[in-house]
Amino acid sequence: MKNGNYSFQHVKEGLFRNCIIKSKDAFWNTEDITVYDSVLEGEYLGWYSKNLRLVNCKIIGTQQLCCAENLILENCEMIDADLGFDYSTVQAVIINIIDSVKNPISGLIKAKGIKELILDDLELDFSKTQIITEVNV
Repeated sequence: MKNGNYSFQHVKEGLFRNCIIKSKDAFWNTEDITVYDSVLEGEYLGWYSKNLRLVNCKIIGTQQLCCAENLILENCEMIDADLGFDYSTVQAVIINIIDSVKNPISGLIKAKGIKELILDDLELDFSKTQIITEVNV
């Protein structure tokens, strides 16, 4: 378990398994990181990352995974996670209902549901992002 802030910033080519990370700004500005079967709790997870892949992870906290390039989430859960994916290119499969998603640049977000979808940057072409939900919230 890792407690603290700014955990693993600027790390390149990392592999993490079965971790519990409670940290503000974890994985900020990282490149080629894969995280399996872990709990990631805190604000601003994965901002400015490139090739961050999260598999079977539980993600808890606000403003997660923003300004990320080639972000991949497979079979992940997002809890109390709002304003996620802002200005990110993303391929995500989320197994629960997400609180909110904001201004993704492109890719696919598949989730059980999204409580609030915020598309307020008029300069973005939202047709480049496909959003699939199982239920309307």
